[in-house]
Amino acid sequence: MSMESKTARTEAAEPWLRGTERGVPAVIRAVIHALQLAQEDLEKWCGSLSDEEMNGRPDGIAPVAFHLRHVARSLDRLLTYAEAKELSEQQIAALKGEMNPEAKAADVLSEARGGIESAVMRVRAFNATRLEEPRRVGRSHLPTTVGGLLVHCADHTQRHAGQAVTTAKILMNRREK
Repeated sequence: MSMESKTARTEAAEPWLRGTERGVPAVIRAVIHALQLAQEDLEKWCGSLSDEEMNGRPDGIAPVAFHLRHVARSLDRLLTYAEAKELSEQQIAALKGEMNPEAKAADVLSEARGGIESAVMRVRAFNATRLEEPRRVGRSHLPTTVGGLLVHCADHTQRHAGQAVTTAKILMNRREK
């Protein structure tokens, strides 16, 4: 196999199959790869949506804009808890604005991109020997661990990325009719 075709195959593979982040412990690396995959999927499937489509609610479901905002803002909140901090007033106010129906597509995509990139840097900074440290989440101070929060960052982001992609595909399909 030529080096060129091997490189093309590696670049086409999902982040976890590219051999990247080798110096990062496995759990942290898996979270980073999940976030990178979500970002790539969001760029690919939501990057061409118009402002109207970004805010569209086919059959009443949540708009793509909500999912993109929610990805960025929930990552910030979850990582704040993982860092053993309380949410700021700005984070709480941002939570309340996730469903704003008048989003500009470019702004929402930029927020999602920036939120995921910031999250990757924050996740990379965690020490893998501290994943079992207890943490508390929300006003009710529900119990979890650093590792539980990091894994939830990956799961939750993938869930909302999938919902955004599905909604974007519905909207793009309607474009063609």
